[in-house]
Amino acid sequence: MYEKILVPLDGSPLAEAALPGAEELAGRLGSEIILLSISESTEAEEYLKYQIYIECKVEEIRKHARKYLDKSTGKDITVTPVVVVGHPAEEVIRYANRKAIDIIVMTTHGSSGIKRWALGRMADKVVRATDRPVALIRARTPYSDIARKSITRKALVSLDGSEASEAVIPFIQEFAKRLQTQVTLIQVVPRSYRVFADAESYMEKVREHFQSKGITTNSIVRMGAAAEEIIKVADEIKTDIVAMSTHGRSGIGRWSIGSVADKVLRGGNTPVLLVKTPGNATG
Repeated sequence: MYEKILVPLDGSPLAEAALPGAEELAGRLGSEIILLSISESTEAEEYLKYQIYIECKVEEIRKHARKYLDKSTGKDITVTPVVVVGHPAEEVIRYANRKAIDIIVMTTHGSSGIKRWALGRMADKVVRATDRPVALIRARTPYSDIARKSITRKALVSLDGSEASEAVIPFIQEFAKRLQTQVTLIQVVPRSYRVFADAESYMEKVREHFQSKGITTNSIVRMGAAAEEIIKVADEIKTDIVAMSTHGRSGIGRWSIGSVADKVLRGGNTPVLLVKTPGNATG
């Protein structure tokens, strides 16, 4: 798990906003980073342009990732540049499946949008169709201007008591054990004392399960609208990443990832790790 990290790049600074997170994961986990660039033209000149760009990024990324590497292991960071021809979203999904990628790290834009790949729309399609975990980094400023904030110190994990929501648990436990991440579990319930008490009991059991694996964990139960409370708590505790499954129990949103996940991703301020519930992949 987390041995191969795929980062789609289109040559734009906003797409490169995913790189700091990928570099940190690779350095701390000893993972391989695969840089994937997709030319939509079969012309040799256009293909060569992508190839030069992607190969020029390799040493820069390896240098950044080495800062997180445990030198005592004697390992180095592997960064592999790949260029393919085709439709961006389809090729990302196809490559991830063919090469058994463990996690896709990519950006989703802020309000300004991205011209070259229409990256927000590509992220929509990738998340909807892939069965691989996807870490989505918010790209509001160019990569060169981004403060290299950790995405691994604190994780907020959203659960709702269902088996579907628990699909995220193995991924975040592996993440937390290897990276010594502090985990906060959150469940948001309607305004009912009885439901609140049941949620507290459930969350305590899950918290104990995390603690038994040596993961520093606490839990929160809130009343109100799920997405709004998740975003609010993420800001309050200054979490580095919000992790949740994409099961869509309460209705299908525009990504077919569940309305709560959709709202958290579009309205929140932190990176989001989305894990598809088994059996719900559409491609």
